[in-house]
Amino acid sequence: MQTVEYIQQLTAIPSPTGYTHKVIQYVNETLQSFGYNPQITPKGGLVVTVKGENDNQQRFVTAHVDTLGAMVRAIKPNGRLKIDLIGGFGYSSVEGENCLIHLSGSEKTISGTILMHQTSVHVYKDARTAERNQENMEVRLDAKVFNEEDVRQLGIEVGDFISFDARTQVTDLGFIKSRHLDDKVSAAILMNQLRQIKEESLTLPITTHFAFSTFEEVGHGMNSNIPSDVVEYLAVDMGAMGDDQQTDEYSVSICVKDGSGPYNFDFRQHLVQLCKENAIDYKLDIYPYYASDASAALSAGAEVKHALFGAGIESSHAYERTHIEAVQATEQLVHAYLFSPLV
Repeated sequence: MQTVEYIQQLTAIPSPTGYTHKVIQYVNETLQSFGYNPQITPKGGLVVTVKGENDNQQRFVTAHVDTLGAMVRAIKPNGRLKIDLIGGFGYSSVEGENCLIHLSGSEKTISGTILMHQTSVHVYKDARTAERNQENMEVRLDAKVFNEEDVRQLGIEVGDFISFDARTQVTDLGFIKSRHLDDKVSAAILMNQLRQIKEESLTLPITTHFAFSTFEEVGHGMNSNIPSDVVEYLAVDMGAMGDDQQTDEYSVSICVKDGSGPYNFDFRQHLVQLCKENAIDYKLDIYPYYASDASAALSAGAEVKHALFGAGIESSHAYERTHIEAVQATEQLVHAYLFSPLV
């Protein structure tokens, strides 16, 4: 499946929020190879506009390519690094994770592992119980360093970005395991839809702006350049799983409400009807501690109908997992929406 190949390629490119130039370069070059002329915004996002039969009222469809990550907070006297988180996740979810430190001003990286300072149970009485927080978590560098000066001689400095090993795997039974499926699954789906539109010479009923956002994980997304003719804003992002959730790893999850409030009712009903008409497996859900580029657009003052859906993803903001069936269901709904009339 071409979309899965795009997922694998996207997750292999480190792109914590604020350090997304390489993944945007990949998306840009791929879309150019299809025959598009993408525009990279001053903020660092990417937009492709596909003209439709109706050019007076338009659509804006986003997926984000920025991910969770970290920055060097301080260099400790013992030669290890204190970190500061980028995005909404807990320190415990990255404990034991391999990582890369991206040296500012160069393309050089240095590998390491994120660990508790009190990791060794043979030395620290509180190894099991100590709080996983900024004071106790550190990066153990894969370099022969003993102090702060040794680390600085490697070129590491406060503010260097830290990316996490995605560890992407696709199993024989169709499961996709990886960090950053949020939201590189959706980005891959939009890329594949754009490929199909070009290769099959398809004409959209509505002019649509496809936007690849680079600041979703920190809340302000890609909402400063929404064209004035846009009346519908769709964020394609992950569906959250857990207690009291209907969402699973085998269907598309349509969000009815998240931490920002309800999504547009008419838009939601339009998506549900498309699922029923096209036999797409779907779930409706509330994501209680969640926000999206679509909700950020409304906070920024956009006068649009907004909606959110995406593949059901397990263990969000940790080592995530979904299934190819959820990817396919989500892509089917994206396609059905793009070729449907306005809400």
